[in-house]
Amino acid sequence: MYLYGASGHAKVIIDILRGIDVSVAGLFDDNPDLKQLSGLPVLGKYKAEQQLDLPLIISIGHNQIRQKIAQQLKVNFGQAIDKTAILSPTATVGKGTVVMQGAILQAEVQVGEHAIVNTGARVDHDCIVGDFAHISPGAVLCGNVQIGEGTWIGAGAVVIPGVKIGKWCKVGAGAVVLRDLPDHVVAVGNPAKIIKHC
Repeated sequence: MYLYGASGHAKVIIDILRGIDVSVAGLFDDNPDLKQLSGLPVLGKYKAEQQLDLPLIISIGHNQIRQKIAQQLKVNFGQAIDKTAILSPTATVGKGTVVMQGAILQAEVQVGEHAIVNTGARVDHDCIVGDFAHISPGAVLCGNVQIGEGTWIGAGAVVIPGVKIGKWCKVGAGAVVLRDLPDHVVAVGNPAKIIKHC
């Protein structure tokens, strides 16, 4: 496996891959000063003409940057699912997606491509998590929740059953979302209220 992005997010993915006996051949990063991360070589900037012999994961936490890079790269994308994560046999996880330590994906959950289900996040039955979304540590999506493309659910946030959150939203840490949210809004608090459009 190769990683694109040599940061703290990459360190966690490296741990996940090592835990499931998947070797990391190296990392790409646009910062020329980076030479290694977690004992692995940083190979410099990825060049479009490069042919990779292994799959790649974009190891960048920022949803929009991850989307931009995914649209530019013509490679085989891998995925990383930690051995401590609990996935229903009926849950599906898209290419490029990372499911971190202690996360739970229940029956019929669908997680899109290049998404992040972070440490200890809980995603209950029949939820749909869009491409490039990020479910932060400790967040809870109750049953039948829909999370739009690129939306970021903050640490410890709770979304009650059946709620639909639009595309490219940001839900603050600890928020409790009781009602649907449209695209491109920031919502915070308990109960969550829209404070601006983004």
